[in-house]
Amino acid sequence: MTVHGWIFLGAAITAALGLVFTAHGTALQNDQSTYSDGVIRFGVIASTFWGIVGMLVGVVIASQLAFPELLYFKDFGFLNFGRLRPLHTSAVIFAFGGNVLLATSFYVVQRTCRARLFGGMLPWFVFWGYQLFIVLAATGYLMGVTSGQEYAEPTWHVDLWLTVVWVAYLLVFLGTLWKRKEPHIYVANWFYLAFIVTIAMLHVVNNLAVPTSPFATTSYPLFGGVQNALTQWWYGHNAVGFFLTAGFLAIMYYFIPKQVNRPVYSYQLSIVHFWALIFIYIWAGPHHLHYTALPQWAQTLGMTFSIILWMPSWGGMINGLMTLSGAWDKLRTDPVLRMFVASLAFYGMSTFEGPVMSVRAVNSLSHYTDWTIGHVHSGALGWVGMVSFGALYALTPWLWKRERLYSLKLVEMHFWLSTIGILFYISSMWVSGIQQGLMWRSYNEFGFLTYSFVETVKAMHLPYIVRAIGGLLYLIGTCIMAYNLWRTIDGAVAKKEPLVLTNPNLVPAE
Repeated sequence: MTVHGWIFLGAAITAALGLVFTAHGTALQNDQSTYSDGVIRFGVIASTFWGIVGMLVGVVIASQLAFPELLYFKDFGFLNFGRLRPLHTSAVIFAFGGNVLLATSFYVVQRTCRARLFGGMLPWFVFWGYQLFIVLAATGYLMGVTSGQEYAEPTWHVDLWLTVVWVAYLLVFLGTLWKRKEPHIYVANWFYLAFIVTIAMLHVVNNLAVPTSPFATTSYPLFGGVQNALTQWWYGHNAVGFFLTAGFLAIMYYFIPKQVNRPVYSYQLSIVHFWALIFIYIWAGPHHLHYTALPQWAQTLGMTFSIILWMPSWGGMINGLMTLSGAWDKLRTDPVLRMFVASLAFYGMSTFEGPVMSVRAVNSLSHYTDWTIGHVHSGALGWVGMVSFGALYALTPWLWKRERLYSLKLVEMHFWLSTIGILFYISSMWVSGIQQGLMWRSYNEFGFLTYSFVETVKAMHLPYIVRAIGGLLYLIGTCIMAYNLWRTIDGAVAKKEPLVLTNPNLVPAE
């Protein structure tokens, strides 16, 4: 708590100095003739930085699993697997993914509403407040101070701070929609708003707790036993559903049509896709708790809605792919567009695999195995990572007013490194996961387990090496992207963008 107190103090002093030094810019903040792109530029830089950090930690812990003796830090406990694993998951989901969503949502809502971001300096508070949340959470993980709930590890005072920041984020987004000059609310904004509102609800309910002291990091969760498990996976699954799916579908619905210069294939299908996801996804969480103390009817409910979820998910994938109708030739010359299309392919694969794994019979083999890890990373690296890279590549020339990216060849190299890395990663985890499941349930003629636990661990060694190699390739690709974006930014002097439509003859699809 002392460390976090000093971090809060440092952040408060920095914020105060920032307000003093930017006081002369009040007129610029109130200027409604230009878009508020400064905060988005910082968001692009933060996304790239946290992406490299999170993926680097991921490669380290993957290597620790493959070579435990090589990367065991006896005198530095904060660098061992138990501390680094939550740091990796939070860094890639909330730091990298969260900053991508902040940056793209602020960009998209301004362009589709033809209005400057609401709140003056409030978007800057959201951005820097979110970075403070990331630092507080990360330092807590390294010190071993967590709440003990997967994907919700930050302690209660960090959760409170994130709640304040998230409410400010919601106000900025709603305020911008409210003062829009465009009568139609484009569907990407529907997905962004669903993501913001639902994550707020999930975060508050899942983190309800009673602190042991105002000055302590420890707290008692409001729920216990199976109720706590159900609440946790209602949160955990819908964090995937609304943070890593709905938010990034908003990116897809804006950036793919923009990249190919064509309208969405079917606007009606996008609306059906939206409402189907909203009503179905929220019920699917119990499939994480098959073969537990959770009542069977609740497990069956989660399984049923998970299977139904397959249809709207593929509807969205098909809508995105069909937007390229008549422009498929651009895939040969536009590696950024290729990343968007690859992300949709991985989205389709993950949203088929998820419902299959939710079936109780299949889950009896896959549960607790590396198959689940492979499934998660096919979505995280393939869907979230690729669509994020595409958005960052698209945004950087637009925001810094460059004619094009520094090097399309580097984008091409990044694409292939990432694709090969993903295939190495998920194929090795599929092999090791299915092998694990079969070895765990194998019995001899006397009814005893055929393999000891140690034998099952030894069998995972080669797939773990392949996984680490795949993760390393993906990290190298991300570093190439960072270099490419830096060289793109380091170009000609930028100019402000006036509030005009890109093409006055285009109107929103109804």
